Parts: sequence; structure tokens; C-alpha cells
Amino acid sequence: MDTVHHPTSSAEAWEHSATQSAWKKLFTSAVAGQVLWPAVCVGAFVLMILAGRWSMWVMLPVAVYALYRSFLQRQYLVAAAQTRRLLKVYPWRSHKTPASGIGQIPGAKLGDVWLAFPNPDQSDDVVHVILHGHARSAWWRRRLGRGYGSEQTAQVAEIWFAGDPRFAGVIAVPGPKRLFLLYQLADSHASTDEWVASPEALELARRAGVRVPS
Repeated sequence: MDTVHHPTSSAEAWEHSATQSAWKKLFTSAVAGQVLWPAVCVGAFVLMILAGRWSMWVMLPVAVYALYRSFLQRQYLVAAAQTRRLLKVYPWRSHKTPASGIGQIPGAKLGDVWLAFPNPDQSDDVVHVILHGHARSAWWRRRLGRGYGSEQTAQVAEIWFAGDPRFAGVIAVPGPKRLFLLYQLADSHASTDEWVASPEALELARRAGVRVPS
């Protein structure tokens, strides 16, 4: 059963020095990738030209993957910026053994991993948030939705969350470490009248840069 408490005394997660350090690591990784992957892509194509046709069997897959990661890097930079805005508005809340699963909820596709958090305006209700997949979701996706009995899944038996699950938020393992941005898609249940957010909740979301109903 999910139990909730505040792991830090900070009114906003950003006031916690370890949070700022974790975000700097996230941002530095995004910036480094913005430089590294295009360089790898160009280098692979140059090597194919210089080394001849035989090198294509080795370097072409490298070039294609590097090109794919190059296009992803802008998404990582945008996610890092949104993560910072959320952390500067919402406090951390620790959730022990939060409900999670794979598929089998409205809006989830086969293989989609999700977490459930209490509705901030109705504590007896829960809000499901799907982890939208990309390369950096792999660590979380391998551990969530499978219970907490193994050594690997026990690593996420406690999750820190900063945000509003009806709109967007940031998850981390205690520390915090491994910051990951969660968000509801525009066509999800969170965009309907199923969850009615209070004016205060809507104002917090706007301050965090989340697009919410007027």
C-alpha cells in the first residue's frame, strides 16, 4: 500500500541542494549528448567514405543510431527545462510501494508501464500516469510494474514525486537520483472532466509551465 510523507523540509523540491545537483547531472548529460551524438554520426559517415564499402557493414548501423539519438537530444533538453520548472514549484513527496503496473488501464497500450499517485484534491482517488517511453525511461521500465520482491524492483520500492499527477511531475529514487519527467498526454483522462482540479492546483500547474484548462 502506498504511504506518503515529505522526505525533505523544503517547501519546493528545488530548495533541496541534492535536487539541484541531480538536475545539473541531468542537464549536463543532455547537453553532452547534443554534442556527442552528432559528432559520432558525422564521424561514422566520414569513416565510411575514407575506408570504403567494406566499412558500411559496421559503421552504417552506428551512423543511423547516432542520427536517431541526435534527433532525441532536443527532447531531452526540453524535458530538463520542464523538470526544473516543476521542481521550483512543487515539494518532494515520498511514496513507499506505490501502485504500478503494465498495461490494463484505460489509455495504456500493451507494454506501457504506469504509476498511480493520490489525487491531490481527493486523497481517496488515484491518478494513473504512463511512463512515455524513450531511451532514458528504460531504467524505470525494467523495475516498475513487477512488484517489489526482487533486488532490482526493490530499488523503486520508494519513489519521490514532485508535481501533480493530473498534469505533470518528476519522479526520482531517494536522494534524489535518476530524475525522470512524467506527463499526461493531451488526450488522456487528465484532460477531461473526470478529474476536477481546484483553482489552487491549476495555478500551481501554470506556474510550473504546464498547459492546463482555462
